[in-house]
Amino acid sequence: MSTTLSIVIPAYNEAATIHLILDKVKAVQLIGGLSKEVIVVNDCSKDDTEGAIQRYMAENADLNIQYYKHQVNKGKGAALHTGIKEAKGDYIVIQDADLEYDPEEFNILLKPILDNVADVVYGSRFMGGNAHRILFFWHSIGNKFLTFLSNAMTNLNLTDMETCYKLFRADIIKSLDLKENRFGFEPEVTAKIARIPNIRIYEVGISYYGRTYDEGKKIDWKDGFRAIYCILKYNLFSK
Repeated sequence: MSTTLSIVIPAYNEAATIHLILDKVKAVQLIGGLSKEVIVVNDCSKDDTEGAIQRYMAENADLNIQYYKHQVNKGKGAALHTGIKEAKGDYIVIQDADLEYDPEEFNILLKPILDNVADVVYGSRFMGGNAHRILFFWHSIGNKFLTFLSNAMTNLNLTDMETCYKLFRADIIKSLDLKENRFGFEPEVTAKIARIPNIRIYEVGISYYGRTYDEGKKIDWKDGFRAIYCILKYNLFSK
């Protein structure tokens, strides 16, 4: 029986780009002979995201895509909860539906796990020599502050807690009781992963092709304040 990587893709109003990211996911050849399970969770999009996904599935029957949808909009975190719950693979990686992260780099994240030195791997946008689109100064300051605050609470030395690219052994991520339905997922999962005895967390450098707000970026300053709240909540008050 082959080892499988489950690729969880939360999607909200991504009709224009969902086929492009699925093309990239389909094209990547995973190391170690791993097969792919693609799990797309449509978080009650208002555009034709569902139609775009269904057309892609019909035209690419050779790609193992499992499609789920929420009847009401619940948030990115809730879509990730659904995808993680439904995943059947040995490993689980998170992939945004936009084009900010390159699926070709799944193999960079997989290597420490397949080498049996890691249980969880974070893909950092701020380490290594990979391409990184230059965009928002205050976003970068905010990311560094949130990562610093999270590290101070977890005693980790991550450089990019807020990264989308997180790869987990499936049994580990499925064992967590995750609560955050929106953009609090990142600090919550980091806090809860850090408390697992003898957990082996690695970080690798990845590239980043960030979007502007005109191009569809969704996160804003309110999500930053929620992240601060979640860092404090899940490290100090809700263990």
